[in-house]
Amino acid sequence: MDKLTPEQRKKNMQAVKNKGSKIEHILQEALAEKGYAFTTNDKSVFGKPDIVFYEEKIAIFCDSEFFHGWNWEIKRNEIKTRQEFWIPKIEKNMERDVEVNKTLQNDGWFVLRFWGKNIKKNTSECVGEIEKVIWACRILR
Repeated sequence: MDKLTPEQRKKNMQAVKNKGSKIEHILQEALAEKGYAFTTNDKSVFGKPDIVFYEEKIAIFCDSEFFHGWNWEIKRNEIKTRQEFWIPKIEKNMERDVEVNKTLQNDGWFVLRFWGKNIKKNTSECVGEIEKVIWACRILR
């Protein structure tokens, strides 16, 4: 049973952003502080990555745990309301993530995905991982 009333749940879901989320902002701000230039939410790149490094062909996605199926085998059983809607929706999101990764990789892009909780708790580690990929791409290209 949902702990929120239908009105509260509706208000919460309407507040969910598909771009410019808190986790995106945290990672973008940390990269900007390091002096990196990047593009955000570019529709011209397949999958519309949250952060794009064009020169290095790096696509970065900031995935929220709920909508992208973190720990899905366990979490799918915790969905108590509107299972007929949420389970297929999240599974479709997960399938799309795999398709986006494969398509970008086949087009020569390096794809990084970070879970929201990891961005919040370990921002510097996420930035470090991105920096390693940036420098590896610069050496290889």
